[in-house]
Amino acid sequence: MSHTIEAPGAVIAYDVREVQGSSKPTLMLIGSPMDATGFATLSTFFTDRTVVTYDPRGAGRSQREPGAGESTPDIHADDLRRVIEAVGGPVEVFASSGGAVNALALVAKHPELVSTLVAHEPPAAPVLPDRANAERLIQQMRQTYEKEGFGPAMAQFMAITSHVGELPEDIGELPVGDPAAMGMPTDDDGTRDDVLFAQNLITCTHYEHDFDALRAASTRVVPAVSVEGAGTMAARGGEGVAERLGVEAVVFPSHHGGFMGGEFGYPGEPEAFAAKLREVLDGA
Repeated sequence: MSHTIEAPGAVIAYDVREVQGSSKPTLMLIGSPMDATGFATLSTFFTDRTVVTYDPRGAGRSQREPGAGESTPDIHADDLRRVIEAVGGPVEVFASSGGAVNALALVAKHPELVSTLVAHEPPAAPVLPDRANAERLIQQMRQTYEKEGFGPAMAQFMAITSHVGELPEDIGELPVGDPAAMGMPTDDDGTRDDVLFAQNLITCTHYEHDFDALRAASTRVVPAVSVEGAGTMAARGGEGVAERLGVEAVVFPSHHGGFMGGEFGYPGEPEAFAAKLREVLDGA
């Protein structure tokens, strides 16, 4: 069943797949900027418990005020707080990519709402040894978006996120593909409100996590990485978060979106991924 809840400057849409009488904790599945549709396949492997998904503000069905500025992880964390309080917590959370950044921000402030957080591949530039280069490349990508639009910026995004190892100082040192050859739009439509590039790119990747609060939290925080993503920025972000927390990152099957079926045309291994997630949530 779908619901909405009001938040400052936004209306947040969320879904509850309720299972009556289950002894399992409610499981919340979150991404960012990806909306709830990305978890359609993964949800089918958890029919023994209530599952909650949501659309981050500005994505999917969730609206935000026209002309609103960038959305920070703290803003997203407050949206998540409202949803969890509406469905009843504490909950278990699987959070991927930008969703992992936002969920870590939530746990730092409201650990009582989350019993276990599996933080899968947060693109956390501040924990990287090549932080300065990572942040510089991301700023250059943002500048490309502002000057040339979505297609050229997305080509740079794919080059940065697929790069294995420490990142170079300049975007010109990466093999950025031709947007047209990659099936992306080449015409600039003039809009500059993309949910990734305009709203979340800088605030997400540059976010300074409160590791003291995370280490002190009652929440069991489990950083996670993908086996196929070894050496990429998101996987190294997960490893860096794990190091700061003094734990080992758990390795999941497949790639960065390995929990997905055919939602976005790049399927992972959702059944194996779900089995690993169930194992981690059960404390194994």
